[in-house]
Amino acid sequence: MSQFWLYFRLGLEHVLDWQAYDHILFLIVLVAAYSFSSWKRIIWLVSLFTIGHTLALFLSVYGIVKVDPAWVELLIPVTIILTALYNIITVNKKERNKSHNPLYFTTIFFGLIHGLGFSNYFKMLASNSDSKLLPLLEFALGIETAQVIVVLAVIILGFIAQNILSVSRRDWVLVTSAIVIGIILPILQENFLAI
Repeated sequence: MSQFWLYFRLGLEHVLDWQAYDHILFLIVLVAAYSFSSWKRIIWLVSLFTIGHTLALFLSVYGIVKVDPAWVELLIPVTIILTALYNIITVNKKERNKSHNPLYFTTIFFGLIHGLGFSNYFKMLASNSDSKLLPLLEFALGIETAQVIVVLAVIILGFIAQNILSVSRRDWVLVTSAIVIGIILPILQENFLAI
């Protein structure tokens, strides 16, 4: 049972780590345009991201995929910027309400990229375990739990901004996305120069 809590806690800390806030920034722009009434769509998006993330870890731990970490570190901020730009471009469109939203497909792909960013560390952690699948699932459960915490915080802040402070939905989405872009651009530049 202690092994479960070890990997579960690592999944929680992976997302909630303020030192590596790229995961949090991605979640912010992923759900900034949604409200409590879109809870099903939010669950789908967050779960698809976790599936992509977990699949990348699985492929990496079992040696199926090997990717240069420098490229992954460059692609992670790109996924965040693209998601934020999607928010900005579609802020006034009804496209988000379609059941086959392109964001669903890109979210699972972006989850793959983010998972590869953590794969080397996770491989090192799981190397002592006989079975790598169980720690991977425990870790994924921790990630999903942490993501729910972050998403709830974003949705609550959006609710407060829009319903108590009378900020329009459009302004909330635009400002939130622009702030995230402003935070992530220096990281993108730094990672680009590192290649």
